[in-house]
Amino acid sequence: MTSPSILFASAGFAAARAHLHSALPDAPIQGIDPNDILENGAAADVLIPTMTRIDGALMDAVRGLRLIIQFGSGLEGVDVEAASARGIAVANVPTAGTGNAESVAEWSVMAAIAVLRKLPLAFDEIRGGASWGKPIGRSLLGKTAGLVGMGGIGEALATRLAPFGVRMIGVKRAPDPALATRLGMDRIDTMDGLPRLLDEADIVFLCLPVTPETRGLIDRTALELIGAEGVLINPSRGGLVDEPALIEALVDGRIAGAGLDVFASEPVDSASPLLGLPNVVATPHIAGVTDASYDGIVAGLVENVRRLIAGEPLLNCVNADRLSG
Repeated sequence: MTSPSILFASAGFAAARAHLHSALPDAPIQGIDPNDILENGAAADVLIPTMTRIDGALMDAVRGLRLIIQFGSGLEGVDVEAASARGIAVANVPTAGTGNAESVAEWSVMAAIAVLRKLPLAFDEIRGGASWGKPIGRSLLGKTAGLVGMGGIGEALATRLAPFGVRMIGVKRAPDPALATRLGMDRIDTMDGLPRLLDEADIVFLCLPVTPETRGLIDRTALELIGAEGVLINPSRGGLVDEPALIEALVDGRIAGAGLDVFASEPVDSASPLLGLPNVVATPHIAGVTDASYDGIVAGLVENVRRLIAGEPLLNCVNADRLSG
């Protein structure tokens, strides 16, 4: 097929660019800082947002733009209405079937264990030459896991948590007793059941996107419900959490710990208190960054690029009904 030009709206994500280049070796692929795009302009058939806010001004700065497609699922930073008005298709690569949901679920289990077992403190102990046999951690066994969101990631996570002997409860937009039964969960309530879940769960996993309804979902009130023995794990989006309130709760011991792969602003400030707290396990937005997920995401992305060049209907195009022609 004719090689399209592909632009990442970031100078980072070199591994993602390399993975895509291996599948499309003849396609010009580059990464440019969004401020440079706005100042100097650029040209590309395909724009990959990464974590950049894609508004009308940025779209206008990319000559020849035909498709905005996320390297993954999150499109909350894309102004879909502005794209539709300009005749630009917007699509993503959903987590299901790509290895992404499974990879995020694996990270979530890892983060929960790391926080419960006080891994940052354990590293400090062994590096400092202190006496062995501490700190005393807590096991997943017998705990209650609360899954907030039961889409692809939530389902993959429930499957992976079950062998650890945890009790599982969940919430989603609609109650789903059949899904709860299939996954071995005690219940799946509507989002109205969130306060009850937060109060019961030992570990709270956030497995949902940021929307106007979910932004700031975990606020001071929610953190009080999680409580001093509770742990928060967030592999989804930083906007789900009131970050200043979370910092206060972690510092004051009003929750036991947190595992964070995402932050309110990314890249997170290296001086953020979250990166220095002994009860926090933090990673740089890599929960879904694995060999399996990148292979799956690239396959989905390449298929849509092929369809774009061939003039065929795109997969997972969120604004197909608003595009003419």
